Amino acid sequence: MSVYFVTGTNTDAGKTLVTSALLYAARQQQLSTLGLKPVASGSEYTGQGLGKEGLGKEGLRNSDALALQQQSVPPVDYATVNPFAFAPAIAPHLAAMEAGQALEVSDLSRLLRETLAQTPRDLTLIEGAGGWRVPLSEQADFADLAMALELPVILVVGLTLGCLNHARLTAEAIRADGLVLAGWAGSVVDPAFAANADRFKANIAHLNAKLATPCLGIIPHLDAPSAATAALYLSLEPL
Repeated sequence: MSVYFVTGTNTDAGKTLVTSALLYAARQQQLSTLGLKPVASGSEYTGQGLGKEGLGKEGLRNSDALALQQQSVPPVDYATVNPFAFAPAIAPHLAAMEAGQALEVSDLSRLLRETLAQTPRDLTLIEGAGGWRVPLSEQADFADLAMALELPVILVVGLTLGCLNHARLTAEAIRADGLVLAGWAGSVVDPAFAANADRFKANIAHLNAKLATPCLGIIPHLDAPSAATAALYLSLEPL
C-alpha cells in the first residue's frame, strides 16, 4: 500500500485536480484507490445527514472532497473522505473556531491512521488545504499533520507568475521538516504563463533542476478540467 500527502504551493494551485487525476490513473491500472481530504472549508449544505462517528456539520459537502470520493474505488462514504467539513470559504482553523470545533493534529492523525488500517488501498492520497503552512490551529498547521503521519509528499505547483519562488520555498520547507519530497506535478492555472513556449520550457527546466525530485507531469490549462483528461498528462511511474 502506497500513501502520500499532497500539498500545494498555494490555494488554487490545482491540488484536487492532480490528486483526483492520479487516483483516476491508478484506477485505469486496476489498482484500488482512496482519496482523503480530512479538513475542508468552503462546503455547501445538502440534505444528507451525519456520517462516520457524527463528525462534521450535518449535510455539509465539499466539492474537492466529492471529487476525491468519486475516484475512490472500492467506494467509501463521504465522512471517510472528509470527516471535518466547514461552510465558510476561509482558513480551516478560523472556520473550525467559528463552528466551535478544535482541530488537533493528534486527533486527526489518529483518525487517519484508523482509516488507513481499515481501508487499505494500493494508492491512497491525503490532500491538505492550501499550502504547506496553512494553519490547523493557533499551534499547528497541515505540515504538522504530514509530519505526524510520516508520509512522503507530492507537491503540486500552480504554474503562474511567482511559482518558481513558491515551489522552491515549499520544497525547502518539506525537506527541512524531515519529510521526503516524492515528486511534483505542475498545473497551468494561468494560460499567460504558458503562452511563450520557450519561456515555459525554461521555467519547467528550472523547477526540475531546483526541486530535484521526479516530475509526475504538467497539466495544461483545461477549459473543462476533469480527472480523466488531466490524467492523460500525468504518470504514476515515478512513484
